[in-house]
Amino acid sequence: MLESVTDPCPTPHTARRQLGDKSRLSLTKMLSSRALVRGLQVGLWRRVSTSTRALAAHAQDVDVIDCSAPQYNNRLDTPLPDIPFVRKLTAEQKQLKEKEKEPWTKLTKEEKLALYRLTFERSYAEMRKGSDEWKTVLAGVFFFLGLTGVVIWWQRVYVFGDVPHTLSPEWVEKQSKRMIDMRVNNVSGFSSKWDYEKQRWK
Repeated sequence: MLESVTDPCPTPHTARRQLGDKSRLSLTKMLSSRALVRGLQVGLWRRVSTSTRALAAHAQDVDVIDCSAPQYNNRLDTPLPDIPFVRKLTAEQKQLKEKEKEPWTKLTKEEKLALYRLTFERSYAEMRKGSDEWKTVLAGVFFFLGLTGVVIWWQRVYVFGDVPHTLSPEWVEKQSKRMIDMRVNNVSGFSSKWDYEKQRWK
């Protein structure tokens, strides 16, 4: 009862105990507020990430590629890929694969081509064939060049003012004459190229 009343002249022991209680209380408040904020952050982030994952899972089936398993690649330097292009065969394709085991003289040209397409997606000629992507790239370059030209024209008309009078030919001529009269940089610069006796450029 007496300890709860603040003593106007506390003893060192009482003052130390009061300071300890205050620091303990402020530390408890700080830790509880920090834990509350941390809990809110973790809970909110977990809720958002979980809902995003659930939405992504419901929106579309995500195909995860197992990089440790053999993959099919269309590459010029790999004539025989690790696995065939078509792995899940239909009933017709299974019949064609059974027919493949017989002499190939019995196969038609279309069947041979179909067998080839079961193993390979593209032929070497198709892989070497160039694409028309350069047209898209060139069109994009010209589009952005045109857009840049429009922006520069707009700035010239509506942003920048008139050309300063100091860039006019008369002003440049007077400025050059004054620099010659003042012998500006007459050792190796501007005035060194002027013949003062003949009054003309060297």
